[in-house]
Order: sequence, then structure tokens, then C-alpha cells
Amino acid sequence: MADKVSIFWFRRDLRLYDNAGLYHALRSGFPVVPLFIFDTNILSGLEDKADKRVDFIHRQLERMQAQLTASGSTLHILNNTPDEVFSQLVLRYHVKAVYTNHDYEPYAKERDNRIASYLQGRGIGFHSYKDQVIFEKDEVLKDNGEPYTVYTPYSKRWKAKLNDFYLKPYPVEKYFFNFYQQQALPLPTLEDIGFKPTDADIPQAALDELIAKDYHNTRDIPSLRGTTRLSVHLRFGTISIRQLAADAKALNEKLLNELIWRDFYQSILWHFPQVVNNAFKPEYDKIVWRNNEEEFRLWCDGRTGYPIVDAGMRELNTTGYMHNRVRMIVASFLVKHLLIDWRWGEAYFAEKLLDFDLASNNGGWQWAVGSGCDAAPYFRIFNPYLQTQKFDPELKYIRKWVPEFEDFTKYPQPVVDHDFARKRCLEVYSAALKDKMKGLS
Repeated sequence: MADKVSIFWFRRDLRLYDNAGLYHALRSGFPVVPLFIFDTNILSGLEDKADKRVDFIHRQLERMQAQLTASGSTLHILNNTPDEVFSQLVLRYHVKAVYTNHDYEPYAKERDNRIASYLQGRGIGFHSYKDQVIFEKDEVLKDNGEPYTVYTPYSKRWKAKLNDFYLKPYPVEKYFFNFYQQQALPLPTLEDIGFKPTDADIPQAALDELIAKDYHNTRDIPSLRGTTRLSVHLRFGTISIRQLAADAKALNEKLLNELIWRDFYQSILWHFPQVVNNAFKPEYDKIVWRNNEEEFRLWCDGRTGYPIVDAGMRELNTTGYMHNRVRMIVASFLVKHLLIDWRWGEAYFAEKLLDFDLASNNGGWQWAVGSGCDAAPYFRIFNPYLQTQKFDPELKYIRKWVPEFEDFTKYPQPVVDHDFARKRCLEVYSAALKDKMKGLS
């Protein structure tokens, strides 16, 4: 008879400390088999086999494997669909329950419902916990029970609800002895799962206290090391949101506010899943986009003739990262200067960003276009030249990524004149939103 075990399924929580689901699994009364699945349903859609995110995940799994091996256990790392993996594991082990942490994205919810149904049909429990946010689902609502759609009142209720209970870490390390003891299994290489190593430069998964304390002064200056650079670690759960929120609460309210934005966008995705494919404000789906494919390619390649835009896109294409202020500038440029559908830009970011997160990416793009909850008004059109003067006045960021921008023989002319583009955008938006604006007049 196979040993009775629980399984802990790692997904967006790649750490062996302060992990809610892992804590509950280790206290379940059965030895815990740690599992990670390179989900082929997801990986098969990645065209670039030198994907920095897959490389990042693999590196983190190597670190976790070393820790687990030191505890006499091992990670099971399988490259298949979750359905196939669990159909194999229930034959190999006498599985009593599967533990994991919540994932709120549409594919993840459908996947987890399917796996839970399969397991429960075999008498196996499926237990999932909140881990990647401070507040989720219906935990922060208006007095009338409706979800917030504006950030400021949401953030006030969020802060009012926060107490030490929500920031308390889960003492996972106390229960390491409950990992299932077996000989270490070989870790598959990137090549084994069809990918290649990359030169991804990943910052340390720890908050720099000096940066945190000055975050409110430095976060908008792209030439500075003035942001935490922890978004990729939040995305894959290599850092605890509880630890980071506790540190932010103690060090800098502006940093805490940014973490609240993250919870806010997860709440929007949960309550309004239609935002994945449609504008939060339906009238914005009436905008007639130009969708010029050549201009989109120039934007993607960082060859628009607007140095601050091109610098951001080249930083993204080279590193998998883009400064937060510049993300707003390049998004505004695509949807308002070029009148290209925000979903095109969102998809490109999803392909390139190391820290890609569906809720935040969608929320940011819909903010830029004006179609989202609590969005910038449609008539706010960033002037790339003024944005440069304000946030990169010495052109340090631009010179790093677009060194040829002052050479007229090498650097392209602007793809569109700013004043012309602004006027055109207002006309197109006004035509689409005329019924909405009548109601406001």
C-alpha cells in the first residue's frame, strides 16, 4: 500500500516561508509531497523559448530543491497538463488531500475547479488559501455590499480593515519535518521542458530599506534605482506579500498605497471578469481604432521617434522590465497618439514583462485608455516631451536606451506629430463617447 500523503501544489507562491497553503498542508497530519507543474497548457503558448520568466521560475525551483533536499525531501517537478499530472500522482501515492493557494485569473479558476472536481470524485480533498494578496474577493466592500470601483475609497476601507492579524506570517519552518521523506528527484533542465537559459537580471527578493524610505521621492525618475523592483517577486510569490506590506506600513505610506493598488486590481478582476477582453466602461468599446500594424511594430521596436517612448520599449525588450512611470507614457502613446487598441499593447506587455500580472496589466492599460475603473479622463493625453522634461530632464534614461536620439541620420523622425495626434484622438474619442457626454452635459 502506498504511503498516505498530502500534496502541496506550488504555483504563484514559490517560497518555503510564510506560505499559507503550505503551512496548512504541513499541519494536515500527513507527510507533504511538494509539487510544481510546468503547465503545458500555458507554456505551449509561449513562442519565445528563451523566456525570462520560465528561466526565473526554474532558478527559483533550483533554490527550493536545495532547501528541500537538505530537509530530506524533494520537489516533484513535472512538465505536463495538471490533469495528467494528478491522474499519475493518485496512482503513485495514497493522496489524502491536495493543498494550494488561490489564483484569481480566469484560466486558473477554471483549472482549479476542474482539478478539485476530479480529486473530490476520488475522495481526495482540495484545499486552497489566500496568499498572494492581503485582502481578496469580498473582504473589502462598500457598506451596501457592492465592490469598490474607485481606488481612493477602496484604499481607505482597506487601511481601516488592516491589523496585525492580516500581516502575521505563517511559521512554515516549524513544520519542515512534515515534508515527505524520499530521495531527491532530478531537477529537469530548461531544455527538458523545451526552453533555453536567458540573461535575465533578477533583483534580490528583499526590500531595500533606503529605497523604501525615499520611495515617494524617487519612484517616478526612471534614471534612478528608485523603485523596489520587487514586482517580479510578487508575481511569482518569491517574496511574501504579508512581509512586504508590513515593511511598507512601517517605512513608507506611498509604497503601501502601491500594494493596495495591486489588491484593488485583483478585486476588479474577481468581481468584473469581463475586463479581460472588454472595456470596464462599455462605451469605450465603441472607439474606432486605427490599428496600423506598421506603427504598432515601430512602437514595439522602440522606433517611434519619441525618445522617452522608445527608451521604455527598448528597456522592456532588453530586460523584461520597464519603469513604472514610463509604462504609463508608452501606453498612453499607443492608444492615444497612434489610436491602436489597448488590447494589442496589453498582449505585448503580457509577452515581454517579467512581472506580468493579468489584473495589474489590464488595470494599467485600461487606466491609460480611459476605459477602466478610476481611469484617467479620456481627454488626458500625455505629451511625451513634457513627460521627458518632468521625469528625465537630464536625459540620462533616454541616453542609456536611445544613445542615437540626437543623430538625425540614425534616429527616425516622429511617427506622428503630437499636436495632430492629440486633436485626432479627441475627435475619435468624442465620436465614440458622444452618447455618454450628452448625459454629462
